[in-house]
Amino acid sequence: MKQKVIMSVLALMMGCQVMAQKSIVILYENDAHCGIDGYTKIAGLRDAINKSDTAYAAAVCCGDFLQGNTTGAISKGQYIADILRLMDYHALTLGNHEFDYGVPRMRALLEQAGTPVVCANFYEAGEPEPVFAPYVIHQYGDKRVAYIGACTPETMILEGYSFYDTNGILLYDLKPKTFYQLIQQAVDAARAEGADYVVLLSHVGETPQSMGFSSHRLVNNTRGIDIVLDGHSHEIIECDKVKNLDGKEIIVTQTGTQFANVGKLLITPDGRFITKLIKRKDIPYENTQVTAAIDSIHQKVKAVTSTVVAHSDYTLVVSDENAQWIVRGEETNAGDLVADAYRHALKADIGFENGGGIRNDIHAGDITYGDIIGMLPYDNTLRRIMVSGEQLQQMLTRCTSLVPVLDGNFPQCSGIRFTVHSKSHTVSNIEILQEDGSYAPIDLKHNYSVALTSYNHEGGGFFDCFKKCPVLFESSLRYYEALADYLSKVLGGSTGQTYAKPQGRITIIED
Repeated sequence: MKQKVIMSVLALMMGCQVMAQKSIVILYENDAHCGIDGYTKIAGLRDAINKSDTAYAAAVCCGDFLQGNTTGAISKGQYIADILRLMDYHALTLGNHEFDYGVPRMRALLEQAGTPVVCANFYEAGEPEPVFAPYVIHQYGDKRVAYIGACTPETMILEGYSFYDTNGILLYDLKPKTFYQLIQQAVDAARAEGADYVVLLSHVGETPQSMGFSSHRLVNNTRGIDIVLDGHSHEIIECDKVKNLDGKEIIVTQTGTQFANVGKLLITPDGRFITKLIKRKDIPYENTQVTAAIDSIHQKVKAVTSTVVAHSDYTLVVSDENAQWIVRGEETNAGDLVADAYRHALKADIGFENGGGIRNDIHAGDITYGDIIGMLPYDNTLRRIMVSGEQLQQMLTRCTSLVPVLDGNFPQCSGIRFTVHSKSHTVSNIEILQEDGSYAPIDLKHNYSVALTSYNHEGGGFFDCFKKCPVLFESSLRYYEALADYLSKVLGGSTGQTYAKPQGRITIIED
């Protein structure tokens, strides 16, 4: 009888434990790009879930947080590190824009942030172990969740100046040749350490870019990952399913960019994975400490950026109504304006800016210095280099080869016009602007002066097509300073009607 009572009590206790078992909620964001107002929302939602005691709640980041608008630019990422220090993220991985200020600056900021950084494929050249841990494991009740980090190897092209010294010697490596194998090794190691679930924090993107990597191909080439929280391509994907090496369907999800949405991953007690995207405006919660920090940063930024530089009666367009960066796939009035500013500032034949370097629209109305930095938020200076007609043709062909896919290498231009053939991936009708305002066919044997950023000359953007071109003039002028000067001094403080729409410099046809 006594034994039966004991067994009944044990059964009751076990039943209570099963009933009390909670789900795990992992909130995620990608490509915040200094959209700092979203941080208090994701922190507030996490805090509310934990306070309700209905689930274990955590928050994670999938990269591209240090740069993207004025807040990052004027502090060189410091303000973002200050916010992250308050966020209590359980893990974050690196995006390509974490490398914008160079690896030493990135590492210093991440150390200040105090958040566990995971990246399975970032190495110092020649070193046997990665710079950061490949994964970290967190305990939620009786379950252990491993967060593995992956950064797109394409970063070695996009931010090449952070990976090579001035002599082209490799300093850091994202291991493109063994990328999938390194992710698989991290998965296997996390499983061996007792992880019940493996969550990949990926900054790889949905669409294959210049090196052919994508989150889908990553899933296709691995096994053991339970879900991919993705970034890099700025897509809004609540739940896409991709088959892994074993034929198992794995969820891939993205939130867009700049906290358009907060992702919510629910892991049920029986091990099911359910994803949902919540619009930021629909989240009623905030974290008071994070809000106070954000308000303080806004005041600091405003003090620097509130000066009115010019006025526009229309929007200078970078993205469309769906927040897709069309400046990466077609001519826009913003691209024309920026390239004109470069060409004028450096008195060059041609001006170029890669679409990925023009980040935010400037809306109709007064244009402040902050708006200009928000559009051109990086620390790039300008250069005038010498480029042959043949090199120009090669660059235009290569950097438009992905059209209609949006790609950061797409060239916005001044002093040159051309036609892109989106099916044959060729470029024709290249013409150069003459002093009398007419255009003449390009001379492939002639040398032209080109104004562009230090970033684009040193191998970031344009697939390093101009890396070996000689420098004719080195300017200390920041690229946003060149635009501010052009608007205020050349255009007299008004965009007028000249830039009301794209000027027909780039024609795209389907053949």
